[in-house]
Amino acid sequence: MSDRPITPLLDRVNRPSDLKQFSDAELTRVAQELRSETISAVSETGGHLGAGLGVVELTVALHSVFNTPKDKIIWDVGHQCYPHKILTERRERIRTLRMKDGLSGFTKRSESVYDPFGAAHSSTSISAALGFAVARDLGGECAGGLGDAIAVIGDGSISAGMAFEAMNNAGHLKKRMFVILNDNEMSIAPPVGALSSYLSRLYAEEPFQDLKTAAKGAVSLLPEPFREGAKRAKDMLKGMAVGGTLFEQLGFSYLGPIDGHDMDQLLPVLRTVQVRATGPVLIHVITKKGKGYAPAEQARDKGHATAKFDVLTGKQQKSVSNAPSYTKVFAESLLKEAAADDKICAVTAAMPDGTGLTQFAERYPSRCFDVAIAEQHGVTFSAALAAGGMKPFCTMYSTFLQRGYDQVVHDVAIQRLPVRFAIDRAGLVGADGATHAGAFDVAYLANLPGFTVMAAADEAELVHMVATAVAHDEGPIAFRFPRGEGVGVEMPEKGIPLEIGKGRMIREGKGVAILSFGTRLKEVEDACEALAAKGITPTIADARFAKPLDRDLILQLANDHEALITIEEGAIGGFGSHVAQLLAEAGVFDTGLKYRSMVLPDIFIDQSSPRDMYAVAKLNAEDIEAKVLNTLGVAQIASKKA
Repeated sequence: MSDRPITPLLDRVNRPSDLKQFSDAELTRVAQELRSETISAVSETGGHLGAGLGVVELTVALHSVFNTPKDKIIWDVGHQCYPHKILTERRERIRTLRMKDGLSGFTKRSESVYDPFGAAHSSTSISAALGFAVARDLGGECAGGLGDAIAVIGDGSISAGMAFEAMNNAGHLKKRMFVILNDNEMSIAPPVGALSSYLSRLYAEEPFQDLKTAAKGAVSLLPEPFREGAKRAKDMLKGMAVGGTLFEQLGFSYLGPIDGHDMDQLLPVLRTVQVRATGPVLIHVITKKGKGYAPAEQARDKGHATAKFDVLTGKQQKSVSNAPSYTKVFAESLLKEAAADDKICAVTAAMPDGTGLTQFAERYPSRCFDVAIAEQHGVTFSAALAAGGMKPFCTMYSTFLQRGYDQVVHDVAIQRLPVRFAIDRAGLVGADGATHAGAFDVAYLANLPGFTVMAAADEAELVHMVATAVAHDEGPIAFRFPRGEGVGVEMPEKGIPLEIGKGRMIREGKGVAILSFGTRLKEVEDACEALAAKGITPTIADARFAKPLDRDLILQLANDHEALITIEEGAIGGFGSHVAQLLAEAGVFDTGLKYRSMVLPDIFIDQSSPRDMYAVAKLNAEDIEAKVLNTLGVAQIASKKA
């Protein structure tokens, strides 16, 4: 661990109201100390570093000007909330970030009154801020009271349609609220699209950069004698620079751009709007992701997400594994398939690195599309690519694909278009917690007519499933795989398409059969090794498909065994439910079969290590062993502690 930084001013801050004791110059020093404390804390825990470093000054300025928790600061996504947590009575716990029973890596209502709205998916903050503003004006009540509502949203997040839906509504309602556009030219990956280009042109223009007072865009907020001259100057400059401001057309008073690392700009602007604003105001702030920490500033992703690291060098403490990650296996398999088939293309929503598509984009730039944080658009765009004769791989995290579900139903499934959904981060993902868990995709995809849904049991199976998706033109097909390394199996040289709807027998036994769907298969095998010592030899099968089910395999297992247990890394309503439906319709339960289904429990599981999370879910090897013994009515041996 690195030595803790010396922070004499920050040490005097126990809550945001303590910031009001400092002069503007001292607030600048507080920000410097807060940056050091953030770097030190994340070096010990790992986590999202760059985004927080980019908003240190903004965080101090907001908390010193506004009156939280009565005033509600809503951090979009929440990647940037670590400095906010340090200032809001959680500094003593900041080194428990993303750990079991520790602080969440995102804002969380149950964690603090200073977190008025939970977030971990992007582009929700403006909608939430408008909701708080309307609740305030209607006489609503909540913890801490209801004052001003301030949404802090990045230039990547604001590209999503939901942000513009909210701004359009806010401009119509004309409620007093504030949107801070944190423009760092980078969300997780470099932002793409016309809006990003617009913002880049906007703040690159010299006339705007020369204006460093709160009057830059806030003509309506200035005292009467100054308004007319300032308005003429602003209109002239706008005409010279970009010919109009998009945000003002949506009904917002626009201020900026201003330097988000300069307290001499931030504080006057925030104080001006806090005193004078009557309607919606957007403040355009320019920041630098990773600001103030050279290793983060120099990193390609600006230190977006890091493991534990050495503060002096920035070197991360990465775990070493002989097995490749599932994401890497997917990416390399898709590259091989694309080399042989020029109809294959890839679509992602602002996650080229996370989904492994960066190399694909470099090799086949005309066939790789990052649509920005716009999952709904990404799904429909993929649907039309498929309708146009291409083979699109719509590649998203399970938790992010949820945002495009209406489009999956209406634009893909109903039209039976052969979109290939590559679903990363299936199951429980560890430190990011419930908001990023891939718990629901099997349930929400397998209930759609004509959909094919697969899950890889190991990295070799994933290679075959990529090949299966390439070859499948009869309708939409999805395959899911988890975060992290594979299990270390021998890898095939080339993927071979699987027979649709056919599982495989792993080991034949007697008495009880375990039918696994996904990567719990390794845990099943470990459980069966322990059961063998007790004289119990279960049959093990890998389902491969949740839809269509392997009817012959399932009925064979049911007819040949006293009990059948399914296991999956998904929620209630998924694979096990489909198996139960098949067994019920076939009348198998009338024969006395004992059927059990092991699924994720009906709760949201907080952050921890994946193994600890699966222990909570009771899906580890020891839990599978216990389930078999319980199902067969075999008394379990007393624990070793007894």
